[in-house]
Amino acid sequence: MTSAADLVIVGGGPAGLATAVGARLAGLDVTVLDRFQPTLDKACGEGLMPDAAAHLRALGVELGPGEAFPFRGIRYVDGEVTAEGTFPGAGGLGVRRLALHQALVRRAEETGVRLFWGVAARGLAPGWTGIETDQGRIDARWIVGADGLLSKVRRWAGLEKEPGALRRFGVRRHYLIRPWTDCVEVHWGPGCEAYVTPVGPDLVGVAMLWSGEKLGFDDLLARFPALRDRLVGVPVASRDRGAGPLHQRVRGVRRANLALVGDAAGYLDAITGEGLAVALHQSAALVEGLRQGSLDGYPAASRRIHRLPDAMTSLMLGLERRPWLRTRAVRALAAEPALFSLLLGIHGRLLPARSLGVDGALRLAWRLMAA
Repeated sequence: MTSAADLVIVGGGPAGLATAVGARLAGLDVTVLDRFQPTLDKACGEGLMPDAAAHLRALGVELGPGEAFPFRGIRYVDGEVTAEGTFPGAGGLGVRRLALHQALVRRAEETGVRLFWGVAARGLAPGWTGIETDQGRIDARWIVGADGLLSKVRRWAGLEKEPGALRRFGVRRHYLIRPWTDCVEVHWGPGCEAYVTPVGPDLVGVAMLWSGEKLGFDDLLARFPALRDRLVGVPVASRDRGAGPLHQRVRGVRRANLALVGDAAGYLDAITGEGLAVALHQSAALVEGLRQGSLDGYPAASRRIHRLPDAMTSLMLGLERRPWLRTRAVRALAAEPALFSLLLGIHGRLLPARSLGVDGALRLAWRLMAA
């Protein structure tokens, strides 16, 4: 196999396919290759933040009936303490990762993206003129690595950095049960968080995030007695799927005619549930650079996109390591549901950070001290 394209993308997951569709809509000739056959699954919380759902609509990605379950906000559960906030305006979507991938593949095919499934990338072509694969070379003007947490493209381009000290892992399972809430629930436990996302009229996904050694799903579920009791006897609808370590560091997201997008471009943690939203924002910024014929502005755009999520993630990881402070924070948010909703709007890029204001910051600080 020898072919040529304006853009070759290694990785046919959501980040790669969204970039491919955006580039096609911008008039580029695009090839995507992935060593696996569709449909691609992954350990994922499967909650699309409102801005992520908006990005998909802008790309023309349509989810069929029953493929998405709307959720209106986030609920924190820390023992007996519960706090709930709602997104201002449109809410998020719980989407089974398989359904999301199928929808993106359909849209890529509609727009004329060339999709090479079962084709493994072997390295960069001499002079970075394309990608060498197990079936021949694909020549291209631009190269994008969208091949996930353990990106080979990142390593080939010399953009990989030594692993971070933070060792966090994730595992996900689905249950055949009618969702009991129209929120994403975040249950806080000892050294672990459980994310419950409604992804269909009779399907719920449960994702675990934790620090330390690798553990099984049931061992982790035992740390959440109330959630475990709710799920006792409920049929399991998927095999457990894990990921990690989550923390991946990079030297940069661009070198010459090559760029990284999504998890390949560096990852801190999944604790805020913004992975897909960040990937889609990055994809849009990357496509804009390609449209203008230059990747010079992409690194700065990527840093801007990561700034708020990384700050929120660092804050949440700090709470994860300090249960006493986390409990105070959840109590503070429970006492100020309007403030929690405001923070969700900022977190989901629906509102500017200045919306919190001095008054909101002081109210939150007072609640933390009083909790």
